[in-house]
Amino acid sequence: MTQMAQEEIVSNTKTVMQGLEALRVEHVTLMNNLAEGSKTDPDKMEIVKKNMENIELGLSEAQVIVMLFAHLQNIEAEKQKLRTQVKRLCQENVWLRDELAITQQKLQASEQSVAQLEEEKKHLEFMASVKKYDEIQENEDNLEKSRTDPVVELFPEDETEERNNMSPTPPNQFANHANAGYEIPARLRTLHNLVIQYASQGRYEVAVPLCKQALEDLEKTSGHDHPDVATMLNILALVYRDQNKYKEAANLLNDALTIREKTLGENHPAVAATLNNLAVLYGKRGKYKDAEPLCKRALEIRENVLGKSHPDVAKQLNNLALLCQNQAKYEEVEMYYKRALEIYEMKLGGDDPNVAKTLNNLASCYLKQGKYKEAEMLYKEVLTRAHEREFGAINGENKPIWQVAEEREENKLKNRENTPYGEYGGWHKAAKVDSPTVTTTLKNLGALYRRQGKYEAADTLEDCALRSKKEALDLVKQSKVLGVSDDNKRQKSGNSKDDNDDHNKRVHK
Repeated sequence: MTQMAQEEIVSNTKTVMQGLEALRVEHVTLMNNLAEGSKTDPDKMEIVKKNMENIELGLSEAQVIVMLFAHLQNIEAEKQKLRTQVKRLCQENVWLRDELAITQQKLQASEQSVAQLEEEKKHLEFMASVKKYDEIQENEDNLEKSRTDPVVELFPEDETEERNNMSPTPPNQFANHANAGYEIPARLRTLHNLVIQYASQGRYEVAVPLCKQALEDLEKTSGHDHPDVATMLNILALVYRDQNKYKEAANLLNDALTIREKTLGENHPAVAATLNNLAVLYGKRGKYKDAEPLCKRALEIRENVLGKSHPDVAKQLNNLALLCQNQAKYEEVEMYYKRALEIYEMKLGGDDPNVAKTLNNLASCYLKQGKYKEAEMLYKEVLTRAHEREFGAINGENKPIWQVAEEREENKLKNRENTPYGEYGGWHKAAKVDSPTVTTTLKNLGALYRRQGKYEAADTLEDCALRSKKEALDLVKQSKVLGVSDDNKRQKSGNSKDDNDDHNKRVHK
C-alpha cells in the first residue's frame, strides 16, 4: 500500500510538472507581449513576475520529489541484495557446522586408528629386526661380489659419496633441521610428531598429505606469512628431498626462507637452518656454486648468534667444506675441516664421534689431492683414539689394529703363528667400532694399503670391519629377542607399571 502511494505521488508530481511547464511558457509569452506594448502596465508586469517565481519554485520542488523517489528505490534494491547475502551466509554457516561435526567424528576415529596402528607397529618392528640381519648380510655379500677394486669406493670417480654425506641429518631427525631456533607451538606438536614419524619410516604417502593438510589449515587460521607455516614448509621440503623431488623441495624451502626472514629476522637461527637445508639440496643436485653462498650465509648467522666456537658452527663448516671439495677448492676445504676439528675437540672432547668423522672427511680431502701419506696418518689417528678409549695407552703389548695389520704384512712370508689372529680378533668386539665412522676408517685404510700393495694388511683391516658389522647386528638381534622374552614374562607375572616402563626403556635402548 505504501509502495503504491509513493508511485501515485510521483506520477501526480510529473503531471503537475508538465502543467507548470506549460504555464511558465505562457507567462514568458505574456511578459514578452507586455514588454513590446507601447504602454506598459507596471502592476501587470509585477503580477506576472511573481507568478513566474512561483512556477519556478513549484518545478524545483517537483524535481526534488522525483529525485528523492529514485534514491529511495536504489536504497530498497540494496536492502534486497543484502538480505540475499545474509540468507546465503546463514546457509553456509549451517553447512560449515555440519562439516565441523563430521570432521570431529573423523578425527576421533583417526585417533583410535592411530592407537591401534602404534601397537601393530611395535610388533612389525620386532619382526623386521629379526629379518634385518639376513637382509644386510645378503646385501654385503652382493656388494663384495660386484666390487672388482676396493679402491673404487675410496676414490670415486663421481661425487656420489660427497653428495650423500652432504645431508645434515637422517630422516628421523627432520625436526632438528626444520625447526632449529624455533619452538614448535602446542597446536602443531601432535601433527608435527606424526609427520616426522611417518617420514622416518619412509611412509611418504601418509606424511605428505598430513603436511599439506596442516599447511592449508595454518594458512586459513594464521595467514601465509607465519613462522608455523614456514616450519611445515621446511618439513614437507625435507620429505620431498628424500623422495628425490628436488624441484618441489627447492620451491618450498625458498618460500619458507622468505617467511622466516620476514617474521623472525634475517639473522635468526631458524633462517640459518633453512639456508643450510637449501644449500644441501643444491649440493645434491650438483649445483655447488649456488649452494656455497647459502652455506656461507648460514655459517655467518650461526657464528653471530651462537659464537664462533659452537658445535653447530662446526657442523656448518663440515657442509661448507664438502661443497668446496666438489669444486676442487682444496685449500678452503682443509681450512674449514681443521677449524671444525678444533671446535669439536675444544667443546666436545677428542672422543666425540664428530671428531672421528671430521678426521675422516679431512683424510678424504687429502686423498683427492693425492696426499696419501697425510690421509694415512689421519686414518691411523682415528683408529688409535678408538683403541686407547677402550684399552688404554699404546705400548708393546697393547697395539692398535693398524699396527697389528702392518706387522702381519711384514711377517706374511714367515710363519703365520708369529702374528696370530687372536691378538686382534677381539678388538672389534670391545672397541666402539659399531660407529659407521670407525668402520669406514677401517675400510678406507684397508683400501689405501691395497693401493700400496700391502694386501695382507688390507685383508686384516677389511676382515675386522666386516666382523664389527656382524657383531653389531648380532647384538641388536639378541637384545630384541631377549627384550620380547622378558616382556612376555612380565605380562604373565603381572608386574607393576613402573617395571614395565623400565623394561620398555631397556628394549628401546
